Amino acid sequence: MTYPEALQYLKSFINYEKLDNYDYKRSFKLDRMKSLVSLLGDPQRGINAIHVAGTKGKGSTSAIIYSILLKSGFKAGLYTSPHLTSFRERIRFCDELISKEDVARSLGMIKEAVSKGGDSDFSFFEIYTALAYLYFRKKKADIVVYETGLGGRLDATNILEPLVCVLTPISYEHTDKLGNTLKEIAFEKAGIIKDGSICVTAPQAKEAMDVIEKVCAGKNAKLITVGKDITFKELARDDQIETFSVSGLRGEYPAFMMKLLGSHQVVNAATAIGAVEALHHRGIEITSDAVREGVASARWEGRLEVVAKRPYIVLDGAQNRASAKALTRAIKDIFRYERLILALGVSRDKDIDGILKELLPIADRVILTKSRITERALDPARIRSLIPDNKEVEITSNVGEAIKKARHLSSERDLVLITGSLFVVGEARENIMGYSGDET
Repeated sequence: MTYPEALQYLKSFINYEKLDNYDYKRSFKLDRMKSLVSLLGDPQRGINAIHVAGTKGKGSTSAIIYSILLKSGFKAGLYTSPHLTSFRERIRFCDELISKEDVARSLGMIKEAVSKGGDSDFSFFEIYTALAYLYFRKKKADIVVYETGLGGRLDATNILEPLVCVLTPISYEHTDKLGNTLKEIAFEKAGIIKDGSICVTAPQAKEAMDVIEKVCAGKNAKLITVGKDITFKELARDDQIETFSVSGLRGEYPAFMMKLLGSHQVVNAATAIGAVEALHHRGIEITSDAVREGVASARWEGRLEVVAKRPYIVLDGAQNRASAKALTRAIKDIFRYERLILALGVSRDKDIDGILKELLPIADRVILTKSRITERALDPARIRSLIPDNKEVEITSNVGEAIKKARHLSSERDLVLITGSLFVVGEARENIMGYSGDET
């Protein structure tokens, strides 16, 4: 299979990330994923794993864990979703993206296996998750960090038997699929916790924490809680570095320096540190130097990412109210500017009212736009109808036009914030940084 053929094969599978009108519990089937990996010889087995679920910060937390593992000398892998510009970003090994050759080779194996196993309604995410399992087996990875896609309980990654399970902050998201209450959503996320496992959780709302504690008790899983067993303190910040301290399970870390910005990233870092320290219970020791170096070198594009100055242009994939609230706080705490120009594009299945309530108070001008690559993109005119008439609002048809408009409206003392959707952020990175993915 050539790489172009591999791309066409991938596109032949239904991609729920770009759709919003489907039945989650009928569409997501672990038995289907188990049958797929069985056809491939169960490549996920025999490789150590850390499994991460949550609403906010699961990608950042996964990236920090991965960075610490690399600094510890492990042949480490990272599997995340979605991507910004190329789906090869989802699979990383020893700080490199999966190659086009490996994508084509692995998909060729999957196509052959699927043809022998009979027809089945696999999704894009299931196929690509199987590809990740194959790739990390080929690379003989020591340990891999897997981020769930949607939810956790029914996610294609939930056939793993991880060393450590990690839960980042849980808040309202995908309520039409995961449930209308935090209790219901937390139940789906906590579905990654296995019998006798170790679970590290970020600070949670009481309703979510009650569910996590109940699940851990029922599965005889050891629960480690950030904010209780692991504590942290933010010390200083600017537009380049976060400085903070952590009192961990295995040691004291008086002054971390991290390039990921925002108080919420300090929470993510503390959770990541708890996860790698918990490996001690599995016979894996991580040194304090590796923790410090890993945190310092961690990167995660499209999350409070400064891509230009004078004016500031900041990208962030905040796509629910809780994330928008954290973003608003970070912008006010970190940056100094005269006016804020908000370029916003959201998907139809998001809490648009909640996102607007958090972001509109800090915006002097608003530019509405939409992603070109997802059917879920909400028409900017619909967003406009939810914004008070006293706000100055411009409507654009695409992200490139929105960026051009924002540059025209801003002075070098202003800040342009592009947010609301990772699809929008990915297109903005392409436009501003001059890079185009090969298969978005």
